Amino acid sequence: MTELTASSPLDKAGATSRHVLDQPWLLLTPLLGLLVFVFFLPIGWFLFQAISESDLSLMEQLNSVLLSPDISYVLWNTNLIALIVTLTVLLMAYPIAYVLAYSNKLFFTLIIISVIVPYFTSVVVRTYSWMVLLGRNGILNQLLLNSGVIDQPLELMYNRTGVIIGMSYVLLPYLVLTLFSAMKGIDYNLIRAAQSMGASGTYTFLKVFLPLSMPGLISGCLIVFILAIGFFITPALMGGAEDVMIAMLIQREIELNLNWPVAAMLSLALLAVTLVLYAIYYRYTNLDRMLGK
Repeated sequence: MTELTASSPLDKAGATSRHVLDQPWLLLTPLLGLLVFVFFLPIGWFLFQAISESDLSLMEQLNSVLLSPDISYVLWNTNLIALIVTLTVLLMAYPIAYVLAYSNKLFFTLIIISVIVPYFTSVVVRTYSWMVLLGRNGILNQLLLNSGVIDQPLELMYNRTGVIIGMSYVLLPYLVLTLFSAMKGIDYNLIRAAQSMGASGTYTFLKVFLPLSMPGLISGCLIVFILAIGFFITPALMGGAEDVMIAMLIQREIELNLNWPVAAMLSLALLAVTLVLYAIYYRYTNLDRMLGK
């Protein structure tokens, strides 16, 4: 049988594969090509078409669009709803993540299933589920009416209340899982040390646990806020006339008004804000610490 030498074809193939693995940018080439083809190229063409239809410069078009009273209101409304949703999700996610991080195996399984399983369902389906629950003739109103708690159905749909409830539910898993990762990386001996020195539970939480979980809290809130400002389906289905967000406005300008320049400027503004927030996220998020490394 012929022995394989160092210069055999198999050895050369192995050396070539190792060389490829030593060059991460080669492995990223297909992904970068796909990103350019499906993201940067359409966005660039979209902006080029919009700018070429106007005699104004890019900055002049941006100023004229963003300073418009109607659009300024939508931008303010978008940021306000995103902020309220982020705070609402935080109030729900923090205790859930805490229990998840320090619960036994049975409770951990039940909680993680409750948090993650709905996430695999379409956003449209989850939104329509809330519409069934919160409508004037929905399950919640019928239960409250039949139990005598209320005399008239609550207005929980087609207003800001419905938008906040629906968006908070959809975005909850992002913050729960981010906080859970951060809390699992906390050395519990630090908590015991504070308690052994006579610190109360409240003091230990505020001075030890909360600061240590802050990287997960900040990064999770940034993720939720970034996703919230670009949300479309839930506010479109559950919101009222006063709850128009920027993604809805872009869709209306393209499909109803055929106003591509305005839609392009709004898309550019949303993209710029999102990139800035992502830059802040990557700048201040310590992933090794969150993962306990």
